[in-house]
Amino acid sequence: MADLLSMDNRKNSDKQKALDSALAQIERQFGKGSIMKLGSAGAITEIEASSTGSLGLDIALGIGGLPMGRIIEIYGPESSGKTTLTLHCIAEQQKKGGVCAFVDAEHALDPQYARKLGVDIDELLISQPDTGEQALEITDTLVRSGAVNMVIVDSVAALTPKSELEGDMADSSVGVQARLMSKAMRKLTGSISKSQCMARPRRRPAATRSSSIPRSASTSVVSVR
Repeated sequence: MADLLSMDNRKNSDKQKALDSALAQIERQFGKGSIMKLGSAGAITEIEASSTGSLGLDIALGIGGLPMGRIIEIYGPESSGKTTLTLHCIAEQQKKGGVCAFVDAEHALDPQYARKLGVDIDELLISQPDTGEQALEITDTLVRSGAVNMVIVDSVAALTPKSELEGDMADSSVGVQARLMSKAMRKLTGSISKSQCMARPRRRPAATRSSSIPRSASTSVVSVR
């Protein structure tokens, strides 16, 4: 019996040494904190919430607003208040001293309307990109800076790929935007989490599916829709 216990102890000791060696190698390669136990200090952090400007919506979301460090998608039919909601969110974030950016792919933001909703337009960063690639690169750069708290992309439907703009009207561009969005979402997810920024793409429904959200490249990385 004593021999069996001794063998078990040696096996456990060998496993622990192998685990410690693997963890040390991971930290040397990817940096301290790249792997840790879930219950250890620093692993569990309370998710900060940003108010939507609507008490009812904040309560419905369960954490008092929208989670920071996440990708949020606002979806709905035309003229349903998607841009208005994003502007309310910007106003609330600015009240806390946050820096916000608005990537206006539709080139349709009304500054006077934004001001009436409480947005400090003198402090709001705005970009009106020419192509979908440019819009997403600008978004990625802002997020990676770590200095911006909220980035609005208005809207996903207006993110036209460069190849589509430069091609002929008769050219097929099936799947080009989906691939562009898929790549962008994969790039943005990690950097958004690290910087505790919030990215909020706006999207209209397909004409034939006004009551449900069709699957898209953003489905698996969006925290709140």
